[in-house]
Amino acid sequence: MRQLLRHGRYVLTENRLTLGAFALLLVFVGLALVGPWIAPYDPLATAAAHKLEPPSRAHWFGTDHVGRDILSRVIVATRLDLAIALSAVALSFVLGSVAGACAGFFGGWTERVVSRLVDTIMAFPLFVLAMGIIAAVGTSVVNIIYATAIINFPFYARLARAEVNVRREAGFVEAARLSGNSSARILAAHLFPNCLPPMTVQASLNMGWAILNSAGLSFIGLGVRPPTPEWGIMVADGSAFMVSGEWWIAFFPGLALMLAVFCFNLLGDAVRDLIDPRRRT
Repeated sequence: MRQLLRHGRYVLTENRLTLGAFALLLVFVGLALVGPWIAPYDPLATAAAHKLEPPSRAHWFGTDHVGRDILSRVIVATRLDLAIALSAVALSFVLGSVAGACAGFFGGWTERVVSRLVDTIMAFPLFVLAMGIIAAVGTSVVNIIYATAIINFPFYARLARAEVNVRREAGFVEAARLSGNSSARILAAHLFPNCLPPMTVQASLNMGWAILNSAGLSFIGLGVRPPTPEWGIMVADGSAFMVSGEWWIAFFPGLALMLAVFCFNLLGDAVRDLIDPRRRT
């Protein structure tokens, strides 16, 4: 454990961008956990007398077209956006990695079924497919999670299939088989852990994509419904006022969205270095 902590400290301090991304991640996680209690105003409270006010000491990020405090809405929206992204990525990670690992190890009809499913999903533009799923099943947070998980499924299925397929004839697998281990145990205890480093990096990258996907669906009216605070909705609300000069309505939620995606993309390499045993030298 001490060696792992020392290695983690080395990975974080070796690259300043990685350290900055990790610090930014802690900020987002902290806002997601305690955001509703530290927001200076009620994110749903309207005040017609204070609508479209620019950033000031009273309202650091300004107010929107109905007088709601933008800073409070950005803070509270962090929990919802991260929850949607994390749930969708976790669901697609579990389903995709299990399906891909079984396809790569057993082959035959299992591989054909998984491959055809992946090809079917990848045949569509992924965001358009997510739009179609939401339009078909209805607009709700749960359906957004399912739609995002479906379009992320092929990434993990293909990666797990390739990693298992390369290693299923390796020496340690043959040794485990000769020791009397069943196929299921070999796959779960010997092959699957060796596939985790690249898939975990993919999960970190998909977190940013999942946040963008959720915000994009909300932007076009197929995501979270207003007046719920959500970055995509806030950008959509502010886009109508950019021409008239009220830039702050869309700028600050857009900035939060950009920083979140930037954070998870930078953490991909750090996660790989942390969990890959070959880099612990």
